[in-house]
Amino acid sequence: MSNLEISKRRDAAVARGVGMQTQVYAERAKNAEIWDVENKRYIDFAAGIAVVNTGHCHPKIANAVREQIDRFTHTCHQVLPYENYVRLAERLNAKVPGDFEKKTAFVTTGAEAVENAVKIARAATGRSAIIAFGGGFHGRTFMGMSLTGKVAPYKKGFGAMMPDVYHVPFPVELHGTSMEDSLGALNGLFKADLDPERVAAIIIEPVQGEGGFYPAPANLMRGLRDLCDEHGIVLIADEVQTGFARTGTMFAMEGYDINADLTAMAKGLAGGLPLAAVTGRAELMDAADPGGLGGTYGGNPLGIAAANAVLDVIEEDDLCNRANELGSRLKQRLEAIRETTPEIAEVRGPGFMVAAEFNDPHSGSPDAHIANAIRKEALSRGLVLLTCGIHGNVIRFLAPITVEDEVFAEAMDILEASIDAVKGK
Repeated sequence: MSNLEISKRRDAAVARGVGMQTQVYAERAKNAEIWDVENKRYIDFAAGIAVVNTGHCHPKIANAVREQIDRFTHTCHQVLPYENYVRLAERLNAKVPGDFEKKTAFVTTGAEAVENAVKIARAATGRSAIIAFGGGFHGRTFMGMSLTGKVAPYKKGFGAMMPDVYHVPFPVELHGTSMEDSLGALNGLFKADLDPERVAAIIIEPVQGEGGFYPAPANLMRGLRDLCDEHGIVLIADEVQTGFARTGTMFAMEGYDINADLTAMAKGLAGGLPLAAVTGRAELMDAADPGGLGGTYGGNPLGIAAANAVLDVIEEDDLCNRANELGSRLKQRLEAIRETTPEIAEVRGPGFMVAAEFNDPHSGSPDAHIANAIRKEALSRGLVLLTCGIHGNVIRFLAPITVEDEVFAEAMDILEASIDAVKGK
């Protein structure tokens, strides 16, 4: 069996709208390494898009799932509940930033977490309007893609978006949009188009993920918090990609001196099993009537067991500090490469959520071609990378935080050789 053979079968069997960045078909994986069906080894700097922060097949997480399988795999928590669901909610209530009473609800995907955060905000405020940011990514459901600030490929061809959703620019100094521009656009929206007393929530990623790994400035977060407090608006932090030690803290919002009212999370929560959650102020979380939240698979026992083990691993292995250490090494190496690579316009990101942005050194315009060429060259050499950004010119680095030092060093050498090879063509 070869990658090519499976690829041909996939083309015939799987919908074209399910995109892929590689034609590498995984056979097995361990920590930060993956072997394909042809037994070729790859170093994984994608981690399933920040899902396996704790590495592929972490023994503690795998054992927790096996033990749960031996007990039961599904009852639907709304029918026959189970204790570890409650325990995980208690742990998230304690870990999500904010010195106030919290409650949690579990769902299955990041998009569901976002959708439910919006439902909760609307139920709690009796309002309907939602404000999001250009370049943000919040999922592929209708509300998720309506909130997402990027048309292609997420909105293209799907018709009218959900009503009462508004966008303002996200501050990206590299592209000429300041924090003052963003807050000015928000205030302008309130003056020209939208009564702030109709706004249920403002949703923001503390670090834009798909949008390009741009961290939100601290002054923007303070400004949003002030506006929300002034007008009774719920502030939602979308921590789907930033959560669970990725940014050097358990949640990226710990890097700010304000707190969100609701936090949506998924990806790294359950180490590869589908599980998502909304955690927030208890009085907001209780606004929906019984039955208004949840779902058949929401808080599936296997995902819950995995997530409790993930939290144990993050604590026991001090993965927040590990993320800061690896991120520092990665940024140092990228800055060294940048000295001889003028195409690298910027290196950025907190913790181990790091990106390099590529521009044409002559025009200064975004260069998606070189970013994608480097990604492909690295893949041919056994290193899996992902691109992102509204211009497609950003390479993001999302290796498992548990990656071994020697594997990390090998990946850095492959990266530098790939950049040199592309520059030489």
